[in-house]
Order: sequence, then C-alpha cells, then structure tokens
Amino acid sequence: MKAAAARTGGLAGAAATGAMAALTARAVHAGLSRRPPGGAATWARTNHRGEPVTLLEGPAVAVAAVAASALAPGLPARSRAALVIAGTGAAAFGCYDDLAGSGTRRGFRGHLGALAHGELTSGAVKIGGIGASGAAAGAVLGGSAADVIINAGLAAGGANLLNLFDLRPGRAIKVTLAAAALLGAGTQAARPPARAAARCAAAAPACAALALLPEDLGERAMLGDAGANALGALLGTAAAATLPRIGRVAVLAAILGLTAASEVVSFTKVIEQTPPLRWLDMLGRRPAAAPAATAEQEAPAGRDAQPGQAGPAAAGAADGSTGILAGPRAPAAAAGP
Repeated sequence: MKAAAARTGGLAGAAATGAMAALTARAVHAGLSRRPPGGAATWARTNHRGEPVTLLEGPAVAVAAVAASALAPGLPARSRAALVIAGTGAAAFGCYDDLAGSGTRRGFRGHLGALAHGELTSGAVKIGGIGASGAAAGAVLGGSAADVIINAGLAAGGANLLNLFDLRPGRAIKVTLAAAALLGAGTQAARPPARAAARCAAAAPACAALALLPEDLGERAMLGDAGANALGALLGTAAAATLPRIGRVAVLAAILGLTAASEVVSFTKVIEQTPPLRWLDMLGRRPAAAPAATAEQEAPAGRDAQPGQAGPAAAGAADGSTGILAGPRAPAAAAGP
C-alpha cells in the first residue's frame, strides 16, 4: 500500500514538473521571439542547409528546465541546488560562446592549443566555466572526495556530450529524451523516494526540450550551446544526484568514452551509416538534402555551418564541432563568401 502510494506520488510529481517545464519553455520562447534581446540578428544563424534559424530556443529551454528543476517536488534541497548551479552555469557559458565565438578554433585541441599560445578563445572560457559549475554542483551534492569528482564529471561531461549531438534538427532533443528514459529505468531498483527524485529531475530537461521539439524539427530554431549544454548538465547532475556509485561510474565512463571517440569519429557519419539510428535521426525531420559533390560538403559541417565557412577538416573536428566547444558562430548576416 505504501509502495503504491509512493509510486503514484512520484509519477504525479514528475508529471507536474514536466508540465511546468513544458509550459514555461513555450512561454519564454514566445516572449523572446517577440522581443529578442539585442535584436533578432543577434540570434540569427545559418543551419546545415544554408537556411536561417534562431538560437532563441536554447535560452528558452535552459530557463524552463532550470526553473522546473528548482521547483520540482520530491527533490532534496541539495539536489535542487546542484541542478540549478550546473544548469545555469552551462547555459550562461554556452550562451556566451554562442554569441562571442568566432568559429576559427574548434575542438579541445583547437581551443587548448590556442590557449597554449596565449590566445584565450570563447571555447576555452566555456571549458573553464562549465568545469567550474560542474565542480560546484558536485561539491553541493556532497559525499566523499571520490563522489565529488564523479559527480562533477557527470555534470560537466553531460554538458559536453549532449552538445555533440546538436548537429542536425531534433537530434540533441531525441538524445535528451532517451537519456531521461534511461535514467528513470536505471533507478527502478532504488527505493521509492530515489525513484521519484530521478523522475522529477529527468522530467524537467526532457519536457522543456520536448515542448520546443516542433521548432527544432521544423528547422526554425536550434538549441545552440546554451540549450544543449544546459540540458546535458541537468541530465548529468540528475544522474549524479540519484544513481548509486556503481551506476554513476558506469555513466561517467560512457560519457568519457563517447567524448574521446568524438575526436576521431564523426557521429553524423556513424548515424547515417547505421539504418536504425538513421531512421530515428530522420524521424519527424524534413527529407535530407541531396548529396553534394564537393569534398567540403561531403563532410557534414554541423547545423551551424555557414556559406564559405571552413569545413570540419580545416577546423579539426569530426562533425564540425566538438561538444562543449561547439556551437553556432557568427550571425548569418555577417557570413562572408
């Protein structure tokens, strides 16, 4: 009887959190679209088809997901604080890179190499900023030194990894939904309070992203670094706050493995060459553009590619971006031939 009541309460809390996140995301996106801070051109970019999109989806998703996490029922105070810190930090530094990044340096090697030569890029600032907010979130969650390190890695690593997938319409949001579902499944064996907390923590980013999935699939808007980094940080922190240590270690190992692979393997090519993944990736999307003949066009340059922008080989990144360091660059209006 008590278990059934706890289960019902946990589902109700997750539903309330999800509804709050979805409604807030739609409302914030509508408000930002009516009055874009700095003007619409500030947020305008060109996607992988060479068509205009807006980055306003990212701040809307981030604000909604963080706000819902802060107010979610069934979450301990430490978990709420950690989610707010990680999500806000990832969104803020991601937004900074969205607006200030030039796109001339990409990938860990590109940004850290520039730093070694005395050049501080926006990507390097973001590395430090998201790393610091992840560390703060890990410290807030508490535990042993090992736990703090693992939890910080999950928060910062989650932000990095999800941003790797924001290269085609809807892809990062689909990964968000899958990760949220896996997090819920991973806590099935836990006690009811832990399951309820995991569901609420996962519902905030998942439902905020789901609410704006039509805009993303319709290629009218994209998450950018602000949205993708925030969603990944929230999911990573949710895992840190709700999974047992063995589960957290497994998730962190997966994050690190995929991040390392991204330096040498194009996720887009893997997806396109794997029929089930390609089907999921294309679900709800417009038909793919016809294959191009040039070498630059054959290697996908990411959703933030612009006419005349160097391709991934010149940029040193497999998909035209590398996670925490990737994102939309100069405004489309400023793109030169």
